[in-house]
Amino acid sequence: MKRGRDRAKQRAGESAAAEVESGMVVGLGTGSTAAAAIRRLGERVEAGLDIEGVPTSHQSRALAREVGIPLTSLAAATPDVAIDGADQVADGDLVKGGGGAHAREKVVDSAADRLVVVVDAQKESDVLDHPVPVSVLPAAEPTVTAAIAERGGEPTLRAAEQKDGPVVTDNGNLILDCAFGGIDEPASLAADLDAVPGVVAHGLFVGLADVVHVGHTDGVDVRRP
Repeated sequence: MKRGRDRAKQRAGESAAAEVESGMVVGLGTGSTAAAAIRRLGERVEAGLDIEGVPTSHQSRALAREVGIPLTSLAAATPDVAIDGADQVADGDLVKGGGGAHAREKVVDSAADRLVVVVDAQKESDVLDHPVPVSVLPAAEPTVTAAIAERGGEPTLRAAEQKDGPVVTDNGNLILDCAFGGIDEPASLAADLDAVPGVVAHGLFVGLADVVHVGHTDGVDVRRP
């Protein structure tokens, strides 16, 4: 089962990487499926593809360097395309942030001319119902927790693995994983979360995806929301 899913992720990542052309600046997403795209881009760079990458996390930066992708920043260039994964996809809207990089991902993905999303088939859903990661300023965690509960969410402070205490993001923030059940109006909830003081970024990516590559063990479906 895991081997089949890994193959599906690889297919989705490689399919998305095929959309990149020489001369492009590419936003490099975070997560296992985005990593498949980064590895494929590294192979293409070695074969002569001329691109620069804008990483969204320490993880994607390290992988890009490992596979030989030259790097730049948003201060120097605007991405022509970003390739990024998701925890769940419904009608082109996304929940992201399982890896805790959604703040930087949202900045890069929003700045790109096009966002190409890569997922395996298990990430597709009719309605978003995955808990929404919300990055918060550490001092604001109690007030943000209360505000999210008032909005019908059930926030849980994300605990770190192999260390005591909570997860701390690349930007020094905490993460609340907020269960809302089925999210019938993602845009409305996104606006509500954006308005809460102390929220740095949330994992609802609404209306950003231009194309979604859905990997299966035997191929890839390309969907345009």
